[in-house]
Amino acid sequence: MSQSITRQHFDEWMMPVYAPAPFIPVRGEGSTLWDQQGKDYIDFAGGIAVNALGHAHPEMRKALEEQAAKFWHTGNGYTNEPVLKLAKQLIDATFAEKVFFCNSGAEANEAALKLARKYAHDNFGAQKSGIVAFKNAFHGRTLFTVTAGGQPAYSQDFAPLPPQINHAVFNDLQSARELINDETCAVIVEPMQGEGGVVPATPEFLQGLRELCDKHNAVLIFDEVQTGVGRTGSLYAYMHYGVTPDVLSTAKALGGGFPIGALLTTDRFAKVMVVGTHGTTYGGNPLASAVAGRVLEIINTPEVLSGVKQRHDWFVERLNHINQKHQLFSEVRGLGLLIGCALRPEHAGKAKLILQAAAQEGLMMLIAGANVLRFAPALIVSEAEVQLGLDRFERACERFLAGVSS
Repeated sequence: MSQSITRQHFDEWMMPVYAPAPFIPVRGEGSTLWDQQGKDYIDFAGGIAVNALGHAHPEMRKALEEQAAKFWHTGNGYTNEPVLKLAKQLIDATFAEKVFFCNSGAEANEAALKLARKYAHDNFGAQKSGIVAFKNAFHGRTLFTVTAGGQPAYSQDFAPLPPQINHAVFNDLQSARELINDETCAVIVEPMQGEGGVVPATPEFLQGLRELCDKHNAVLIFDEVQTGVGRTGSLYAYMHYGVTPDVLSTAKALGGGFPIGALLTTDRFAKVMVVGTHGTTYGGNPLASAVAGRVLEIINTPEVLSGVKQRHDWFVERLNHINQKHQLFSEVRGLGLLIGCALRPEHAGKAKLILQAAAQEGLMMLIAGANVLRFAPALIVSEAEVQLGLDRFERACERFLAGVSS
């Protein structure tokens, strides 16, 4: 292909399910990206909480290149060494006794919900099929997971939706109690809602869900796709809360940018998923597994995990200082390096305008709905990169406020 690629080609060739930024990144190193024109950007988006070790990390490159020189794929009729090593790493580091590998968070959640239905049907009968999820949740884009997600805007155009999925109010235990009963097979919850506004669960809420699931023989599923692999300062957020689920989904940071997802569970639940009940062509392929194994080795260390908590303090201190000057946010919240800034009521619905101003200033970041700015940088971002990025963020806020007042 001889023609040069431009952003306009996206609109010409791609199905319009995304609205990407007007620039195209072409190279990255650490927490910096460069676009086609050579402009640099500090990356606080992290590929939506994926690039836990930044861009082009030398150890990740080494793991990928070493495995790429051996073989890439065999399919699930054969196993491979990297996937077995990764499974053992996850088992040793968590509550899990069995692992299922796939390619994404949506696939991991799909598998979790299927497992819960299968476990309930095998042990209690087909009438135990109800699923309780939460409003403003996000669990993926498959028909099953988008229905479990409590955001009708993502699912309403795809009816009829899978039945027997009901939504309680997040962080409202009484609301959940009214829906969970003996016909509930599963409760699926994010320890911190990411897409839903960067809202951490309260410890009492998660502990209460654990008790309700035990009472009604329901499977408790923690969706840790966004909070997992060090994002909160613990390897998984359930460790931060001291509440252990029956099933956990993980993806995003697990591959550090290489597509991989996993379902973690115990023997008690895994044994119902016999040969033929579920599968995937690419899940657990040796390339993804080799990279993820190295990512996990690096992140699951006291140095990195304690560093996440230190970096959280850098962000929150500076964001609060910016807010004292500009009175833009009603709240700065989050855990570890998943941080949200909720806009004040007078700026409601304007988060995307600040996102666009940030890009003009050389900063990549995220939003979580129309009212929340979201930061999900690399877990090893340097203090200098944090301060430079937040300098640019403050200028973006000033640019936004100047536009509002003009």
